[in-house]
Amino acid sequence: MRIDVLTVLPEMFEGPISCSIVKRAQERGLVDIRLHNLRDFTDDRHRTTDDAPYGGGAGMVMKIEPIYRALCHIEAERGEGLAILMSPQGQVFGQRQARDLAAQSCLTLICGHYEGIDDRIREVVPGLTELSIGDYVLTGGEIPAMVVMDSVIRLLPGALGDEDSAAGDSFSEGLLEYPQYTRPADFLGRKVPEILLSGNHRAVDRWRREQSLRRTWERRPNLLKNATLSEEERRQVARWEAEAAPKEATADVADY
Repeated sequence: MRIDVLTVLPEMFEGPISCSIVKRAQERGLVDIRLHNLRDFTDDRHRTTDDAPYGGGAGMVMKIEPIYRALCHIEAERGEGLAILMSPQGQVFGQRQARDLAAQSCLTLICGHYEGIDDRIREVVPGLTELSIGDYVLTGGEIPAMVVMDSVIRLLPGALGDEDSAAGDSFSEGLLEYPQYTRPADFLGRKVPEILLSGNHRAVDRWRREQSLRRTWERRPNLLKNATLSEEERRQVARWEAEAAPKEATADVADY
């Protein structure tokens, strides 16, 4: 996979792409990350990438020319690929989108700033995808782009030391991850569940699945709507909901 990043702050990526799984994925030839400074695609001596908004108003707007030139340069180098604008107006990024993006051969992440990007980008970039990482305000699109990159790269075959690791992550099957434990087996009187010490892998798998289901129901019940559940698991959720439902108060009847 090749990932190109358009940004006015390429130095922000130096740490995240030179550590841990992302670094190893590059060393193994699984991903080629290229950072492009949008100032290199300007045509004035001040290397201007933003300007005042038409119609007035506070803040600055990123100019469309440097971004369009950078996209044309990248396409000439590698061919077409999926362009992604990191934007608060985009679809909220999740594990399903990460899996879809991991199947692509080329991605281009566009990092916005200030009051946004000249809206004509949505007209001149065919198939532009917009993604948000949540409903809160950030300084620019760099951190969201890092989040997307990390989430996608770890899904590439060979990126993780244990190929089963990604399958057990939270959200991989629409559920939160089950509780994890390691040595010591007893810490301050708090013991690891006996089932995990039993050596019965089938029983462990059942316990983990139930714990994952229970934790999701308790903490993120909204995820259950789209999770892949068996009929028995759906009945189990219904039982938990019935047990948690407030009991109807019964009036005391006095004897006269």
